[in-house]
Amino acid sequence: MVRSLDSGVSAMQSFQEEMDVIGNNIANANTTGYKSSRVDLEDSFSQTLRGVQLGSGTTSSIPSVQVGGGVTVGAIDTEFRQGAVTKTNNTGGGREDMAIDGDGFFIVRNPQNNALYATRDGHFQRDTQGFLVSPQGFRLQGYSDAATTVDPSTVNKANVGDLKIDGADRVADLGFKYTLDNYGKILVTPVDTTLKPFVRGQVLLQTFNSQGMLVKEGNNLYSGLLAAAPPNGVEKPGGEPNANGVGKIVAGSLELSNVDLANEFANLITTQRSFQASARIITTSDEMIQETVNLKR
Repeated sequence: MVRSLDSGVSAMQSFQEEMDVIGNNIANANTTGYKSSRVDLEDSFSQTLRGVQLGSGTTSSIPSVQVGGGVTVGAIDTEFRQGAVTKTNNTGGGREDMAIDGDGFFIVRNPQNNALYATRDGHFQRDTQGFLVSPQGFRLQGYSDAATTVDPSTVNKANVGDLKIDGADRVADLGFKYTLDNYGKILVTPVDTTLKPFVRGQVLLQTFNSQGMLVKEGNNLYSGLLAAAPPNGVEKPGGEPNANGVGKIVAGSLELSNVDLANEFANLITTQRSFQASARIITTSDEMIQETVNLKR
């Protein structure tokens, strides 16, 4: 009876944690780039009442007799499947919405401590210095071309760092316009038609061989980049969009949350019923203990 009480308590604790995860998924159903989580339950230790008895030429083997000790949360995994991409048309005017269609993460740098983070939230804007930054002010990483490219159709790949959109030394005071393509290239077109368009830089993405090692840090950011095993072995991004299995950039769009509300509400119901059943185990075990105590009367 005491074992059944322990099993009921462990079940209630585990289902409460699962309910917490489900509630967080539902709360982030409209969070840009959010990846839902899933709880994996495991049985707890088992008490062995009788061990396995091996047979011989004249006797049969006898299996062990064990009583389980309940359930525990084995893992809480993040589901990195693709979310739907929605059009926002925010591009080219200081607001730079980008979605990744396929594999990969944007990499942003905190300019205060140089820490790098991965994100699927493509909500960026051009700050007063020309840098593309996240809502937290973290700078988007990529090939940063500071006016050293001779061929206006190519990207200078000598430097991976903060992406900056400006005219550098190739645009007159009349100003410029710019666009992003599916390869993440930033094409600057001078207002002065006598000057040739040129590529200012290129957004780079980072893929990971062990995405499950990424750690959620809030604000749609992930840390633990090296533990997630990037193919290039460093935190700085090295994947050019729309090439070699890396996803493409969809300018003027954002990736929505990948939460499946129908599935989450189904899990909500089953978890609630399982929690109720676990509570009933405790109640019934208590009644059995009470009957045992009453035998003394």
